[in-house]
Amino acid sequence: MKKILSIGPLFIMIAALLWSLDGIIRTSLFSLPPTVIVFWEHLLGALVLIPFIFIKRKEISQLTRKEWIALGIISLFSGVLGTVMYTAALGKVQYIQFSVVVLLQQLQPIWAISAAAIILKEKLTKKFIYWAALGILSTYLISFKDLTINLASGNQTLIAALLALGAGFVWAVSTSFSKIVLHKVSYQLTTLLRFLITPLFAILFVFGFGNQASLLALDQSQWIRLIIIVFSTGMVALLIYYYGLRKTPARVSSIAELTWPASAIFIDYFYFHNSLSPTQIVGVAILAVSIYKVSQFKK
Repeated sequence: MKKILSIGPLFIMIAALLWSLDGIIRTSLFSLPPTVIVFWEHLLGALVLIPFIFIKRKEISQLTRKEWIALGIISLFSGVLGTVMYTAALGKVQYIQFSVVVLLQQLQPIWAISAAAIILKEKLTKKFIYWAALGILSTYLISFKDLTINLASGNQTLIAALLALGAGFVWAVSTSFSKIVLHKVSYQLTTLLRFLITPLFAILFVFGFGNQASLLALDQSQWIRLIIIVFSTGMVALLIYYYGLRKTPARVSSIAELTWPASAIFIDYFYFHNSLSPTQIVGVAILAVSIYKVSQFKK
């Protein structure tokens, strides 16, 4: 058991598996502004985690200005901007899941690996770059059954593409800043502080976009969905992710997260009864080998 708990990439993959369920769970929330969803999701998560403030209070004193700035960047970038831009991008293409939005968002590992090299000074060897590139390429075999990109979204495609690029970039950069905080304090406290700070940014966006009327306009089923998100793809998934990230280099984490598109196609198969193409099956096999090889680069 101790050996299993030391395998960081495994927990990142588990978190990615949970994130792949997110689209199904959030179906009934599409009528709400993304800013409102982000606000309530993080506020509810913060309420659940608040006891850790007392348990981990000694750790808080260890945080320097550097870590507090990193927490602010994580909360703003990953907590608010990334989610809002990605959701808005999907809206521009009528929520077509395997569209240009997914294609561009999957450039995220490239940003993440670059940020890890620049911000964290993580070393990139030729072998690592080879397996990482193979893993990234395999996700396109997985995501696009016929190897074509769905551009059936009219003149909104360019806007969606720019929003998706932005989302991928801020999420990727946040990974490196998360490592800065995780080097100093526990994964529980890192998660708690992110969930406490993010609603402060989110409420500014709620009022900035004029969405305040929707703050209390949720029906019972939407409140239930938000609670389900907190205990599955939201707070719980992030706790698992940060546990894994604390033991894993950011460059390796970015490839392990590609478990998401692989698991998404199996959800598409079992839940929506859509068939899998040979290229998708080959893509999953290549991705599995790539993640295994990349996970060897732990130092």
